[in-house]
Amino acid sequence: MDKFTSFARRFTEAPAFEAAIIAIIIFNAILLGMDTSPSIDRDYGDWIRIAYQVALAIFIAEALLKMTASTPRVAGYFRDGWNVFDFLVIIFALIPATGELAIIVRLARLLRILRLVSTIKDLRLIVTALIRSIPSVGHVLLLMSIIVYIYAIIGYHLFSEHDPENWRNLGISVLTLFNIITLEGWIEVMFTAMELHSLAWLYFVTFVIIGTFVVINLFIAIIINNLDEAKLDRLRELERPVSREELLREIRATQDALQRLERRMDDS
Repeated sequence: MDKFTSFARRFTEAPAFEAAIIAIIIFNAILLGMDTSPSIDRDYGDWIRIAYQVALAIFIAEALLKMTASTPRVAGYFRDGWNVFDFLVIIFALIPATGELAIIVRLARLLRILRLVSTIKDLRLIVTALIRSIPSVGHVLLLMSIIVYIYAIIGYHLFSEHDPENWRNLGISVLTLFNIITLEGWIEVMFTAMELHSLAWLYFVTFVIIGTFVVINLFIAIIINNLDEAKLDRLRELERPVSREELLREIRATQDALQRLERRMDDS
């Protein structure tokens, strides 16, 4: 059992294995795109479904190998959130795509594409940074909501009669301001407002500066800061001391390799 566990660990940690899994995920993504074409589905639908099943079998084998590599603590496989995600993708894929569940199961297949995130370490790092950013981003969103709300009320009172298309009520005013944040077409909205108030440009310029340049840069700063922290955590994880169990496993694996080498030398 130790030999098989050692083999499973070396096999799943090999760069070639990771590259093969990435290739299969990309191939699966291409199949999902092909499945949206009625003509391709009509001519090659059976082959596409067979390819789906083959890819699913490979993903199941990958999960079993990773569980074996975690022996004797198989629960260690599920301590990794990314492994849990991969396992859930497999569970969804095993649900028959028939009846009322057909559409849900087909949409769930899209989760296989997200497996690229769990497989590629750099993508995992970015997603980890984004998840860590959620609390801080929430505070920035609250600040942004307050600013937009205040400016929307001001905009309604100043421009609703002259430009009802963009300012006729509070909801439309908020949508107009969100459009201005993207810097898409805000000049036209500003010039329309300036036909009524020559100093209306102050309203728009201050909102663009606060809403676009300041707040958006806060978003970027938060994400970059959390990305740096995620990188540091990854370095600490790589530098953590090896546990006694891991050391014993490596010693056993080395002993097995030496024994195999000795047998080959004796045979020759």
